Order: sequence, then structure tokens, then C-alpha cells
Amino acid sequence: MFCVSSRTSRTCQLDKFVFLILCFAFTPQALADDPVPRQFKGNLHTHSLWSDGDDYPEMIAKWYRDHGYNFLTFTDHNILQANERWTDVSKNKGGMLAYEKLKKTFPDWMVERTKDGRIEVRLKKFDETRERLEKPGEFILLHGEEISDAYKNKPLHLNVSNIKELIPRMGGNSVLEVLQNNVNATISQRERTKQPMMIHVNHPNFGSAITERDLMQLVGEKFFEVYNGHPSVGNSGTKTNLPTERMWDIINTMRLGVLELPLMYGIAVDDGHNYHKIPSRASEPGRGWVMVMANELSPGSLIEAMESGKFYSSSGVKLTNVVATEKSLSIEVPPQENTKFTVEFIGTLKSDVPGESAVKDSDHKWSDNIGRVLSTATVPSGTLTYNFTGNEIYVRARVTSSRRHPNPSEIGEFERAWVQPVTSVKVPD
Repeated sequence: MFCVSSRTSRTCQLDKFVFLILCFAFTPQALADDPVPRQFKGNLHTHSLWSDGDDYPEMIAKWYRDHGYNFLTFTDHNILQANERWTDVSKNKGGMLAYEKLKKTFPDWMVERTKDGRIEVRLKKFDETRERLEKPGEFILLHGEEISDAYKNKPLHLNVSNIKELIPRMGGNSVLEVLQNNVNATISQRERTKQPMMIHVNHPNFGSAITERDLMQLVGEKFFEVYNGHPSVGNSGTKTNLPTERMWDIINTMRLGVLELPLMYGIAVDDGHNYHKIPSRASEPGRGWVMVMANELSPGSLIEAMESGKFYSSSGVKLTNVVATEKSLSIEVPPQENTKFTVEFIGTLKSDVPGESAVKDSDHKWSDNIGRVLSTATVPSGTLTYNFTGNEIYVRARVTSSRRHPNPSEIGEFERAWVQPVTSVKVPD
């Protein structure tokens, strides 16, 4: 066992979970180094009538299963779908529209009653929905929670996938401390229960709450939402916050080059709340997802693959293959009728890493050389490769389609895929 510490005054996380993450992060990744049957498509951010969604969990699970997804995590706010819970049809967000759709789809399975002259429906528990909707080897459900915490007026949300027990919001005296406390609580549960779990930071620009400096200093957590399908989360930046993709490059430059922390991976999610009038400008399913290369469709296999970087994120672009070695990063783009793809390999050179003072200095201006385009090409299809020179601190890839997103988070988006960063930087013992 060893301890990771930054050159700023950080608290070391002495636990096996952090050790496991660091081993994965600094081993050159290969998404296709072992034969796997196929890629698994999934969404890690979903809301239902258990919190502030407008549909029943069984209806949501059916939508994802019917639309070709292989896995889905329910992440309602500060609650697990585990107890007896009834919803008043006249008062919930789905109203009679959701009720009538449920009754038509699951007439012999739904449970309803009349109380004080109003119709109530019993919400299905997670285990009930899983038993009814899962198809082994094709579609599975993961129980999750969106830990919805805050610091002053800043909303600070994190999702835990494959959770075993509810994690109460932990609070703290700063944005970073709140995030770290919730990460630590998840690590503690994972170690105590031995259940595979992953935690990721949600929509950093929601409420302009989380900056790149907060994320770069997090210990024991290695995922954040580079793309969130909710129209109100500011993926392209806010008045005070950078675009999430710009954040991503700064975060990894500083984590690897200064703080001696592992890579942070970028995931794409739906953050679905609204399921009845698709497409619209509400928060709807089908906007962003991850494609995971795993040995089997199970929570443990999916989480292990993601923790080792064996996935890419997408808002519409499908990749046939991604291979990362010590010498190169290659991606294969399949042809699509009347479509071209711009492939950009993006990274930061070791000579462009800022000094340690930039971690805390909010007035520091980040250089355009951080996360610059190292190589680019526009093609109808094919395999494109970036050969490392040895000067890069990390390299990732972005593939942008010439097709507009049919139902985007922000108007005017093109379909994209984000390939996870690769590094050969080692953490000293």
C-alpha cells in the first residue's frame, strides 16, 4: 500500500480503492487488448417518479431496453428505490399521461388504489423492476443514487452506480471538501461491503458550482460528466465557468503534471427527467451515453472496464474499435451514409504544464497549449492513429460527425464521440 499526495496540502487516502484506481490509471490502456464480444451501451444518470422524474421506473427501463441500451443506472436524488412508496397521480410530474401509458403497458402488473378520492400508484422497487425488465446478456439495471449536496448556494451532485446502501449527503466547508467527503463515503461503503461501485461528479457547470480546480484536486474519484443531456447544465460554459471539455484538459494536465493524481475520465449521460414529449427542449433520454468494452454484461465487469479506461463516450458517433498502447492511440470509424467525421487527437505536451501555483490561483490564465489539437483529419471512415512522441503528458481523441444531433442538449450540436485520455506518466512510490 502507498499514499498519494499532491504538492499542496492534501490529505492522503490510504485505502485499497485508491490503490486500485492508481494502478489502472498509470498503466497504458488498451480498449481492445482482449477479445470481447461487443461494446455495451449504457446511461449512468436517470431520474424517475421516485424523485423529480415524470415517469415510472418500469416505463423508463423499458424505453432504454427498447432503444438498444445494454445497461441503465437509476440515480434518483438522495433516495434508493427500496421502500414502500405510493405516488398521487394528480400531483406527480407525470400526471394522467404517465398513468395512462403505464396502465396500457403493464395492466396486470401495476398496483393502484384510491385514497381520499385520488388515484395512487405504488412505485416499483428497484428489485421488482430489475426482475421484470432485465434480459441476461442483453440488458441489466444498476441501482444508484444522485447524492445531491451543496455548499452555500452551489449545487454539488455526484452519482454512485451499483450502490448497496443509501449514502447521506456529507456536507463540508468548501466545494472541494463537500465533493471529497461524499467520495470518501462511497469509497468507505465499497470497501466495507466489497460491492463494486463507481462514483462520478455530475454537471460541474450546473449553477456554475464546480470549477476545474475543484475537480483536479479530488482524490479517489476519476469520472466526471463531460457531456450531460440536460439543457440547463451549461456544457459549453457559463459566465464564470469554462466549457466542460476545456475543463477536462486542464484537469488532466494538472493531475498528471503537478498533483501526481490519476487521469480523470469524461462520461456522457442523459440526466433524463422527462419522457413523454420527445423531442423537446426538456431533459430527455437518448442524448448521451457510454460505450463500454467489458468481458461480460455485469455490474462488476462494467465498472472494472470503466475504471481502466476501456470505454468511450458518445452523443451519436459509434466507433468500431479503440486501441491504446505505449506507442499509439488508434480509433476506427465505420462509414455512415452522407456523413464525414473530423477526428482530432488532443493533448498537452510536458513542456506546457503550468507550475504548482496554478492549482490554487484563481486568477491564473490557462494557456491555449493545454489541450491543444496535436493532429486532425476529416474522413468518411477508416482507422486513424496518433503515434506518441514521448513529449505528451496525455492524449485523447474527439470525433465530430457532420450530422447535427437530432435532439441535443444545446441547440446546434453535432454528434460526437469522446475517446478517453491515455498517459504513460507514472506515480512515484
